[in-house]
Amino acid sequence: MARQPRLTLAGHPHHVIHRGNNRQAIVVDDVDRQRLLDELREHARGQGVAVHGYVLMDNHLHLLLTPESDTGIGLMMQALGRGYVRHFNRRHGRSGTLWEGRYRSALIQAERHLLACMVYIDLNPVRAGMVQQAADYPWSSHGHCVGLRQDPLVTPHALYWALGNTPFAREQAYAGLVGAGTSQPQQEALRRSTQSGWVLGSESFIAQLARQTHRRVGPGRVGRPALPDASEEKN
Repeated sequence: MARQPRLTLAGHPHHVIHRGNNRQAIVVDDVDRQRLLDELREHARGQGVAVHGYVLMDNHLHLLLTPESDTGIGLMMQALGRGYVRHFNRRHGRSGTLWEGRYRSALIQAERHLLACMVYIDLNPVRAGMVQQAADYPWSSHGHCVGLRQDPLVTPHALYWALGNTPFAREQAYAGLVGAGTSQPQQEALRRSTQSGWVLGSESFIAQLARQTHRRVGPGRVGRPALPDASEEKN
């Protein structure tokens, strides 16, 4: 069966993961890390894609993005992949692919999942045992969101702005969310949606997008179809 095209819709946030081939490293040192993020910033701006959150790990990249067009994310990721691989191969004397095929992505319902997704992204280095707390990891959007530094790559989402009336209030409120962390069910939901490509949101939100796009955007119900009610059969 042919793989269904990714669902990418303008104005909606998308959780994106891109991994190294066979989970190999996509960065060797800070020069690589800065180059990848510089290229990400360039291509995000060029394609009209807002980056609300990111974390650059040794062998994969997490992004939280909202595109201005339905094609923005795909074009951005294509340009980023090609440009960065040329740099990486040339610098390290290698050839061939670097990325694990297609990037994975899932559209998420902002009101329900955007802030949780930001927190999930920020805490990747903590879960991996690389640092004790998110603020100790410099290669993510966390520092910008809690006021530790200015990051020109980051465009805060409206839901982040709504956390407080002043920069300090927003930063403190967001730091509190990161301190509280994400629950195991939240983490699993974010992982499953990105791996599968299904929309992450309420049933009504998913149904609305299915009507809008004229395609299946979520998993089918598990189990056998319900039998019709006996009273309905008589009518």
